[in-house]
Order: sequence, then C-alpha cells, then structure tokens
Amino acid sequence: MLRVENLSFAYGKTPILSDVSLEVTPGTIQAILGPNGTGKTTLLRCIQTFLRPQSGKVFLRETPMWEMGSEELARRVAYMPQRLEEAGLTVFDAVLLGRKPYMTSWQVSAQDLQKVEEMLEKLDLTDKALRKLYQLSGGELQKTALARVLVQEAELVLLDEPTSSLDMKNKLEILSCLREFTRQRQWTVLIILHDVNDAMRFADKLLFLSHGQVVENVAVWDVTPDVFEKVYGVPVGICETSEGRLVYPKRK
Repeated sequence: MLRVENLSFAYGKTPILSDVSLEVTPGTIQAILGPNGTGKTTLLRCIQTFLRPQSGKVFLRETPMWEMGSEELARRVAYMPQRLEEAGLTVFDAVLLGRKPYMTSWQVSAQDLQKVEEMLEKLDLTDKALRKLYQLSGGELQKTALARVLVQEAELVLLDEPTSSLDMKNKLEILSCLREFTRQRQWTVLIILHDVNDAMRFADKLLFLSHGQVVENVAVWDVTPDVFEKVYGVPVGICETSEGRLVYPKRK
C-alpha cells in the first residue's frame, strides 16, 4: 500500500500542495485529476522523492520513502515522465533501461533481453525496436516510455500524463495494457490524466486536486457531478453505459 500523510510543498514562498493525504492499495489505479497548475505533477515528484516536501510523510508498505536507498527505490518505484529525453537511443535500448535496477555492473542478462522483447511485442513495437526515439510518432514514443516502466516491474508505478496528445487507438492500447498489468501483478498505480472519461473508464479511484488541496478522493462508481463542477467550474452530467460511467458537459 502507498500512504501519503499530510504532504505540503512550496517553491520558496509559493505554496503548491497543502496537507495532501491519500492511500492506494495494490491492484488499484488511482487517477489524479484537476485543472492545469494545481500541483498534480508536483505531487508525483514528491512521492518519487525527486522533490522534498516541507512537511508530511510518504510510505510504501510501511517503509518511509525517504529512508530507502537509491537501489531499493529504483526496484520498487517506476516513474514515467511526460516525455522521454534520450532522443538518440533506439527503442530497444530505451526500454532496456527499465531493467537497469536488476543489472550488476551494467551486465545485461538473457532474462532482461527476453522481458524487453516480450514487452515490445505486447505494445506492438517490435518492428520499431531499432528506430531512434526522435524518429517515432507521439503515440510510439509514449508506448516506448510505458514499455520501459512496465519492464521495470516495480510495485509502485507513477505516470505523468501518459496519454497526452494521443489518438484514440494509442490511448486505448496504453490504458488497457496498464490496467491489465495492474490487475495481474497487483501493482499500485498513480496516473495523472486530463481526459476525465479516460479516468472514469480505466481508474478505480479519482483524486481531485484544486489549488494544491484535495477536494475529493472517491471511487469511480461513487463520484457525483457536483465534484466535477466544483473542481473544473463546469456543470456536468454522468451517464451509465456498457463501458462504465461517462461524464458530459451540460449546455448552458
């Protein structure tokens, strides 16, 4: 279980997060929703220990995150940023970096190679394995980033807008794959999403942030239109479909 207790963070005198608390159980996808600039990415970076909060604690299975060594952290926590920066790498090598926590003196094992090959096939990237990252489309680049996270096999997975600017097909493939692995391997997943209907369809719980504070943390099946209106300032309705609950804006 991931547990965040009363976490607050500020850049200088500018508060970004205030008294944020949440718990996420294994096998669960927790979506983080809210307007731009409300602290969603900062929250992930504090959990990952990239940023040190002014107050509050973060625990992974009762172990304080800030007490973990770098090797333990790399094995237990995987982080997918908004964009891969290693443009000169091939797809295969970029995904292979996800196995780095398990390598000794950068020695690549047969198991490492097999896991990378299996993940490339899973995400339909086998024929792109030797392409450079700068040669990929946006969807292919996001799939590569997800493949690297998945081969890391960490129990906690943090994803920052993994479906931004993707077409419907690529978005569906990425989120479906993520949900499958979360269920099968009992991972704990936090994912920042802008499309509320992606969150409604693929997540289990929704954490709403506004001005750095938690407005609501609720199961998908229990969320009400009032929460969306309070956070986004837009009146909405929620309809029940065979694919789950969907949110739609109301006409003024």
